[in-house]
Amino acid sequence: MRYIPTVSPLPAEPPPRAEPPPPPRDPRSVRHSPAATARRTADLVNALADETAGPGDIAALLRAHGENDPVGLTPHDLAGLRQAAGRLREVFAAGTTTDAVTVLNRLLHEHTGPLRLTSHRGASPWHPHVDPDDDAPWPEWFLASSCLALAVLVWTHQRPPGGICAADGCPRVFVSQGSGRDRRYCSRRCATRERVAAHRRRHSPAQESGPSAHPHLQCCRKRSGT
Repeated sequence: MRYIPTVSPLPAEPPPRAEPPPPPRDPRSVRHSPAATARRTADLVNALADETAGPGDIAALLRAHGENDPVGLTPHDLAGLRQAAGRLREVFAAGTTTDAVTVLNRLLHEHTGPLRLTSHRGASPWHPHVDPDDDAPWPEWFLASSCLALAVLVWTHQRPPGGICAADGCPRVFVSQGSGRDRRYCSRRCATRERVAAHRRRHSPAQESGPSAHPHLQCCRKRSGT
């Protein structure tokens, strides 16, 4: 009988080392995202357009967008915030991307400083700022942070960051949503109201009794030369 040497089996390869799970994302970072900051900008621009809104109303809106207390606004702060809102409205009023960029570049040049990262002494996740320091006055913070967020939206989507509602008599601004179809209204309510108004205009008695409602009259006028 022929001798067949035994071969020792190769040692099994060790299982691949599992990658450690990524650290959990700080939920507070969501409110510092460009999209969240841009929505806050639009809400503040709309609220500050109401001359009856006082410091307490604007402070409550800031808290609703995640600002931590103390949010103590003075009448002087409110006046400065209204001026900043007026400048930011120009960005929303721009009809084209080029116009929006022109306004943003001017505001960034005139009202912001060097880009820096801050955590507000550990009270928040790291995020960018372009205002002078963490204790900048409310109007400077509002204008600088809004310009940065709106600039990032233009960069990301290559389109205006928002607009002014197209509904008749509505001055509210809004933020464009992603890269889909151009938005025209600040809310579904305004969009529905405009559709209803357009429907009524198309079916109004004046339209139905006009020349287009009686083609034979148009034909007669053409024959008579009128």
